[in-house]
Amino acid sequence: MKKAAVGFRVHSGWTALVAVSLEKAVPTVLSRQRLRLVKTFSYKFRQPFHTAETMRFEGASKFISGVRKEAEHIAYRSLRAVQLDLKKQGYQLDRVGLLLASGKPLPELEKILQSHALIHTADGELFRQALRHASTRCGLEVICTKEQVLLEQCVDAFSLKPTELLQRVTELGRSFGSPWSQDEKFATLAAWLVFGPVGG
Repeated sequence: MKKAAVGFRVHSGWTALVAVSLEKAVPTVLSRQRLRLVKTFSYKFRQPFHTAETMRFEGASKFISGVRKEAEHIAYRSLRAVQLDLKKQGYQLDRVGLLLASGKPLPELEKILQSHALIHTADGELFRQALRHASTRCGLEVICTKEQVLLEQCVDAFSLKPTELLQRVTELGRSFGSPWSQDEKFATLAAWLVFGPVGG
């Protein structure tokens, strides 16, 4: 069975997911999705820390915990479906490339809610953690890459110039049509990168 990987580029409440396989070191895109990670796709749930900012602390903590559990459940169910679908196609999904923000580790909830900058960071991080949890539950190896160094690491790993790399990843999505934005391109690179350097 051929190996496959998925890459995630996460936003508040949703993620771009792209599944990739390699044939003689040449990447092929197997699947492209935009997964919603909350049942109700509204500001209230997509931006849980922004919502919690307006609540009393006890209620805020309970609300965020609920959104987190829901996101973990949806992420697991969605990722497991991708895993089973790829298996039917003859691919073993065994690893994940997860793009991270460049921020530092977050403090406790009370301090997060006192800083608007940290609130923005925490919203995205909640959904990254949900995907990490789901990936582990599916038995997948999780390889994390900071987004700000993604292109640099891919250039080194694949021995391509930056312009060649971007052209390649643009062409990979041509057959899928729209959307094939920076979200899908970066998710593709994250998945491709977890296979390791060319010849590695």
